[in-house]
Amino acid sequence: MLKAEALRKDYNGHMALKGLDLEIKPGEIYCLLGANGSGKSTTINLFLDFIKPTSGRALVGGLDAKQHPIETKRLLAYIPEIVMLYRNLTAVENLRYFSGLAGHSEYSDADLLAFLERAGLPGHAPHKRVGGYSKGMRQKVGIAIAVAKQVKALLLDEPTSGLDPKASNEFSELLVQLSRDGVAILMATHDLFRAKECGTRVGIMKHGVLVGDLATQDIGHADLEALYLKHMHD
Repeated sequence: MLKAEALRKDYNGHMALKGLDLEIKPGEIYCLLGANGSGKSTTINLFLDFIKPTSGRALVGGLDAKQHPIETKRLLAYIPEIVMLYRNLTAVENLRYFSGLAGHSEYSDADLLAFLERAGLPGHAPHKRVGGYSKGMRQKVGIAIAVAKQVKALLLDEPTSGLDPKASNEFSELLVQLSRDGVAILMATHDLFRAKECGTRVGIMKHGVLVGDLATQDIGHADLEALYLKHMHD
């Protein structure tokens, strides 16, 4: 569903991404680990067509994001570290607006509430303004938007940063549910524990290069941490 082919990005002589080859299939949760500046966010931004590649291709559903930006965006949802919602609107109103932009204006209030419930938003919250929400609650609205859009791929950039352990665990469980529905998930994160717990595969990036790529079922928490630290110190 998501595929990088020899993907490179040069910022005025600084090579942020150096020929990345990567494929994430439907139902996979791929967790991309690495220090700040390693190329994680650059990779996500190339799939989203927020930036253009210097060379190579970022494919979404077989379509080149650079050549087909509108079509590929219909297949995607993006959850950044801070989900941007309209603070003075309720969760239901935000969801109605964003799903309508995606071409799904047919949803009833009951449909919208069902999406929010599936995303784990507390029952008292949907009709309250999101300006008073915690970060974890905003992230759940982001998940509800992805579900309502019926996306095939979900991109996330440090979504659990700043969440308490309970909220982080709930968010990880939501990602697992989406993967069971066949959604391909790419998540950039610093959280090795969550990467191991919810990811099906883990990649380690360093200076724009994918230096490690392994299945989480093949490695334990301590071994993953040791491998990550080894790459960071090499």
